[in-house]
Amino acid sequence: MIYLKTVLIVFGLFAGWLVVRALARRFAARHPEFGALREEGEGCGCGNHRCGEAQCKRTAH
Repeated sequence: MIYLKTVLIVFGLFAGWLVVRALARRFAARHPEFGALREEGEGCGCGNHRCGEAQCKRTAH
């Protein structure tokens, strides 16, 4: 019985995260003045040059 509860909790958390992502996309589509929605693992962070930049804009710490 504990296993079933655990599986349901994990599934519920996953489903909740999908709902949050969908709401964020909808909000970003309705409010373009805030800029594009940055998905996880995307954007212009150091080591992730999916933004088209050859070099990272941030300086070393």
